[in-house]
Formats: sequence, C-alpha cells, structure tokens
Amino acid sequence: MAADTEHFTGELFDHVRLDTPFEFIVPIANQRHVEKRLRAIPADRFTAQWAGYATAVVPYAPHHSQAGPYCELVQRQGERPEEWHFNAFLSTTDRDPVNALTRDYPQRWHLEEFFNFNQALGWGHAGTLNLNVRYAQMTAALVAQAAVHQLRGRLGEPYQNWDAQHLASAIFRGLEGDIRVKRDTIVVTYYNAPNAPLLREKYEGLPEKLKAENVDPRIPWLYGFQLDFRFK
Repeated sequence: MAADTEHFTGELFDHVRLDTPFEFIVPIANQRHVEKRLRAIPADRFTAQWAGYATAVVPYAPHHSQAGPYCELVQRQGERPEEWHFNAFLSTTDRDPVNALTRDYPQRWHLEEFFNFNQALGWGHAGTLNLNVRYAQMTAALVAQAAVHQLRGRLGEPYQNWDAQHLASAIFRGLEGDIRVKRDTIVVTYYNAPNAPLLREKYEGLPEKLKAENVDPRIPWLYGFQLDFRFK
C-alpha cells in the first residue's frame, strides 16, 4: 500500500504491521531537520544504482510507534556532494528498495488520477458512514467507470481525455433519442451521437454481438429483455 505524507503516523504503521498482511510505504515530509538527518548518513551506507542516483536503508521508529523500528528508504540524487538532495520514505519492509522508490510508489499517482478523473461518478462525496451503503455506492461507481471507460475508448479523441463530468455534460445530457420495445428487445435510438459510424459498428446489433462472444444478452433486472441501439 502507498499513501501520502499526511498518513505518516506511528499508529498507522503499527496497525498495518500487526493487523494486516500488507506492506506500507509513505513519504517523509522534506523538512529542514529531516534534510539535516539524511545528510548525516555516512556515504558508505548508500549504494549507487546509476549515475546520480543512490539509495540507503536505515532503521527508523516514528513517534508513538510500539511495533517499530521500520525501514527508512532514502534516495540521494546528484552526482557530487554539492549537488545532492534527498528524499526519504518510511516502509514496513526493505524488500527491493529501488523498485519501491522508482516504480511502485510513483504508480500511486495513477490512483489519484483515477479519482480526479472519475470523482463525478460518486467518488466525490461519502453521503453516509454506513459501510454497506458505501460498499454498494463504490460498486456502482466502479461499474459506471468501467462502462464509461469503454465508451471513451470507442469514441476516441477528444472524448477519451474528458473527465466524467465533462463527458456527462457534453454527451450524455446532450443526446436526443427515443426508446421503443420490439418483441423481447428494448431499442434505444440516438439522433445526434458523436462518431455515429463508429458507435453504429460497436453497438448496433448488440444482442448478436454478445451471443457471438458467448454472453447472454438478456438483462435480468430488465425482466429478461435484450438491449439494442440505433444511431441516426
């Protein structure tokens, strides 16, 4: 697990180590006294990984921790001493610090991008502290996100770079159409959809496309009706 600087607390690290199976890494705030402490680490404690980049692992026990010490992963950037600057991360493990610092932790920002991009789908507010309701809300948001992600990819540029709110305002709320029932199929017709030829290729004849992929096109919560689309 990776978290932001505000989660740097001894109590949280103890909880992760004692009560969960996870590994945990958090950046240490780059304050003046931290910089001074990192510069005091002997040079021979660092291992050069490539030009201008070295790492060290030292024990560190945060305040109020009962299960420490933990592993402080220190990265030193710069080739000459006068160029050095340091960053430190606290981790529950010293396993493969180079990958932890250069690959694993940077991937944490993709989660931030995900929530920023899709928060309008229901991630922007909690609404209730009832866990059952929150789990249901998050499940619905993930289902919506998956559907919208596929639609973005099929619409192409510039739509695939629009966040959820922009997409809703410009596409979903702006579409005109009608809904009709033909035997066992609900047919949704859109009259002003963007990239209509592309959408027609992907969504018209949807029940047959699903059957070809061995997917049952009947929708249980629509009383077994199938869903199909037209674009005009």
